[in-house]
Amino acid sequence: MSGLGEQPLASFLDDLAAATPAPGGGTSAALALALGAALVEMSALLAGDDRAASRAAELRARALELAEAELSSYAPVLEAMRLPADDPDRDSRVAEALLEASRTPLALAERAAEAAELGAAVARASSQNVRGDALTGTVLAEAACAAAAGLVEVNLARQPGAPELNRARDARTRAERARADAG
Repeated sequence: MSGLGEQPLASFLDDLAAATPAPGGGTSAALALALGAALVEMSALLAGDDRAASRAAELRARALELAEAELSSYAPVLEAMRLPADDPDRDSRVAEALLEASRTPLALAERAAEAAELGAAVARASSQNVRGDALTGTVLAEAACAAAAGLVEVNLARQPGAPELNRARDARTRAERARADAG
């Protein structure tokens, strides 16, 4: 499966529901971010904030790129896990693959935190007519952030000292704060 931006929604949902490893949570979180960023973009345009609209458009485009990347990011983990249990390199290969598989959801969490912050700022500056859409965009971005940060935590559960964990948690905190500040 490729070209998520070109795929009909119903087809994507069928692929998501299938008993296959991908698409999964990471791709879904990325698409939630794309939806949230699109709402923030629309709200910013209606509010006359071209700078915020432009940045939201960039975040929306990056979210689709990350959704595509997520489709194959876990395959090396599955490959490493298929190594025989007595293979002396198995544990290190699995750990390396999990760290690598965490990079996309970490990037997603950080972009989603930014989108939530942007959405909160747009919501606070918007009229009542636009505020609801900006708030919805903020909430979707926060949800995407929480989901992506959770994936990083799952992937790195055996590597508690990995700096990526703190970055993911920081992104989650930023997104939560943005939603709370949005009103």
